[in-house]
Amino acid sequence: MRRLAGAHELLDGPLDDPAALRGNLRDLARVNRWLGGTAASGRALERLLAGRTVPHSLLDVGTGGADIPLALLDAARRRDRTLVVTAVDSRTEVLDAARAIDPRIGSAQGLELAVTDGRSLPWPDRSFDVVHASLLVHHLEPPDALAFLREAARVARIGVIVNDLVRARHHLLGARLLLGVTTRNRYTRHDGPLSVRRAYTLMELRALLAGAALRPVAEVGAFAGHRVAIAAVPMRELERRRDAGPDPHPDPDQGSEPS
Repeated sequence: MRRLAGAHELLDGPLDDPAALRGNLRDLARVNRWLGGTAASGRALERLLAGRTVPHSLLDVGTGGADIPLALLDAARRRDRTLVVTAVDSRTEVLDAARAIDPRIGSAQGLELAVTDGRSLPWPDRSFDVVHASLLVHHLEPPDALAFLREAARVARIGVIVNDLVRARHHLLGARLLLGVTTRNRYTRHDGPLSVRRAYTLMELRALLAGAALRPVAEVGAFAGHRVAIAAVPMRELERRRDAGPDPHPDPDQGSEPS
């Protein structure tokens, strides 16, 4: 099945139905939780942090309802780890809807929301330990996907996590069947199957990461293989560590402070 290029989801257009938008964000949060997308991001983050216990910072791009950042913060607290998350979306309407449906967003310790475009991030190089994006890359055509991934690699100190759908005919059938019986939301029912058709294959995702000078170090699959979270490290960081040589006094908890 070829990727459907040039198509637009309802979420990419005018967001002039606040009730439908809120319902869509609730649906996405349930899908993330029930079908393993949230868990995949958590496992990919653990692979990148590799047992470090010092405070870390994470930039979540295309955060939507911010359900995954909230889940990552909860997991960090259970592990006695300090995590600071900046969650951004390019649409003010989306962040307003997220605040409306989940009151935790306004009071969650360590969470900040902001509006910005992932293709041109307003932070200096190496500003965050990890950059994470869930269900964002399939919205972008290859040139824009590369622009985002290069920006993510630029501002990441440790690594980047890309969590997205995997395009396949049986995943498209599954999306149509699942959403047809679990929701009446017009955004979700229209955009869900279209998202699968716009998604990249696993090989295409790997190629995009390579084009952004990101090297995968872990791939975490979700339910039925419909989705994958890829943890990748900027090549410049691998080269920097190689040039620095082995640390004569390694510290297993060594990390970088959040910005």
